[in-house]
Amino acid sequence: MLKWIESTGKSEEAAIEAALQKLGMDRDEVSVEVLERAKSGFLGIGSCPAKVKVTYEAANEPAAPAPVAEAPAAPAAKPVQAETPAPAVEAQAPAAPAAAPAQGEKAQQINDFLTGLLSHMGADAQPVIKMDENGTYQVELVGQNLGGLIGRRGETLDAIQQLTGYAVNHGQPKRVRIHVDAEGYRAKREESLIRLAHKVAGKVVKYRRNVTLEPMNAYERHVIHTALQDTADVTTYSIGTEPNRRTVVAYSRGEHR
Repeated sequence: MLKWIESTGKSEEAAIEAALQKLGMDRDEVSVEVLERAKSGFLGIGSCPAKVKVTYEAANEPAAPAPVAEAPAAPAAKPVQAETPAPAVEAQAPAAPAAAPAQGEKAQQINDFLTGLLSHMGADAQPVIKMDENGTYQVELVGQNLGGLIGRRGETLDAIQQLTGYAVNHGQPKRVRIHVDAEGYRAKREESLIRLAHKVAGKVVKYRRNVTLEPMNAYERHVIHTALQDTADVTTYSIGTEPNRRTVVAYSRGEHR
């Protein structure tokens, strides 16, 4: 079930950060709607803080249809191995090279669910699971000809990651983060998005006009936000609803985050 809170701050980004700290979540885990833009006023008179609405999914609510969560596992679960980790839809930059092989009940649940799901999809691939320094499970799908598991602009890969998160976190009081990648797709896509973000930011500052990007998923929007979070005279926020939610790169002279 979706819930939301409202938050205020000196800027849109400050208001969003305040909400994230209160919720204990990352930006890619929530949807943000700007209710009121910040106004500086004249000599401090008439100034108005920014106000945002942050929507998030309650961790203890069912998030996936029962058939998905009950996807059967393969007869014998493959042992968790150690391979190069990668980022996924809901999160952040690529995992640290020193990430360790994941062990324990959660790692086994991830392995069992993905092994069963991939088998039902007819995919010749196996999950290799590690945990990074932030406690995120980094899953690399290893096999041959994995283009079908990636899909157009990573849509199939996003769906696999989302289903895995639903199955493992369903009914649990504390969620774990799971990032799924294949053939290094995430890193390549992230590099492309970072280049796009800086190119658009340059135009926004030059022409002092906001630019609305094409619809992106939560992970891709997070990459744009992170890439421009320290860029002078630029702020970012998201508008619209899934799956057509877009990131706006806005001109904000004098605002520093």
